[in-house]
Amino acid sequence: MAKRILIIEDNFEIREGTAEVLSLTGDYEILTAPDGKVGVDLAIKNKPDLILCDIMMPELDGYGVLYMLSKNELTAGIPFIFMTAKSERADLRKAMEMGADDYLTKPFDDIELLNAIESRFKKREKLTGTAAHRAHLHLNEDEQQYLLHDLVKDARVKIFKKKQSIYEAGDSPVFVYYLLKGKVRSFLFYQDGRELSTDIHIHDTFFGYEAVLLNEKYSDNAATLEDSEIALIPKERFFELMYNKPSIASKFIKLLSGNIREKEEQMLGFAYDTVRKRVANALVNVAEKTTSSPAQDEVLIRISRDDLAALAGTANETISRMLADFKEERLITKEGNAIRIFSIAKLRNVKF
Repeated sequence: MAKRILIIEDNFEIREGTAEVLSLTGDYEILTAPDGKVGVDLAIKNKPDLILCDIMMPELDGYGVLYMLSKNELTAGIPFIFMTAKSERADLRKAMEMGADDYLTKPFDDIELLNAIESRFKKREKLTGTAAHRAHLHLNEDEQQYLLHDLVKDARVKIFKKKQSIYEAGDSPVFVYYLLKGKVRSFLFYQDGRELSTDIHIHDTFFGYEAVLLNEKYSDNAATLEDSEIALIPKERFFELMYNKPSIASKFIKLLSGNIREKEEQMLGFAYDTVRKRVANALVNVAEKTTSSPAQDEVLIRISRDDLAALAGTANETISRMLADFKEERLITKEGNAIRIFSIAKLRNVKF
């Protein structure tokens, strides 16, 4: 489709001569205006692809034309080239500061004219292509999930038995892990050999990506809480997706930031919370990662006393005592090897 060019020029010979040159190329549809006011009206009504405009005109000069069109949503983005007989730098500087894309100093020859116009169109196409490329890079949540699902689908799946180690502190990361089924905990060791759980991962979640993103060795350990199925995603494939899809990279950076904040809050809790509060928080942590809905308040959880003690940073004997207290207060009850929490909200609000 031929591009539409509007020529605004009060000199008849220059206006018609310029129009004739552009028409002869066969690439452009030409509109002409003998003054600034007519030019503004034509631009708004026809929305040309490019405007050539003289500066010195009666009634409304080229600066006025550019100002009026730049304030109109329909015409603000149209490439604008000034044509001027004045070659003083001050005039040219004013034109560019106002937002003109280019200028031609009269008299100009046919090649100068055509080159200036083609240059503007090429730059505009490049900018449009860049904007489209950025739009393509931006993915909504469904598109992100689809690509991540493909990443998992292509990965090797490994079966881990209960309490089996997945990686240890000091190991160099090779995979990013996706938990298809089961539960996994991350933990640290005290100097005396006791364990401190730092997180619990449930099905359909990624874990172990922190060390990959930070390009560091693992700072913690990971082991299964029950028989689990885990997809092993090579870190090279993970990085390839991060590089090609910045939206997904941003998603994992946010997850990483959230994990850091959560661990900081956990460490503060160990330093300042009572044992009772720490055990309550540990139960809430497990409950929130067990529920299928954030609105669910009553939930049945399965976690051993050893693992609960590691998550709360306390001894097994203390866990037994705290669970007995919570049972008396009708916050929980035991159902075989499971614990039923009657209200996550009430347990979260335990103070002392």
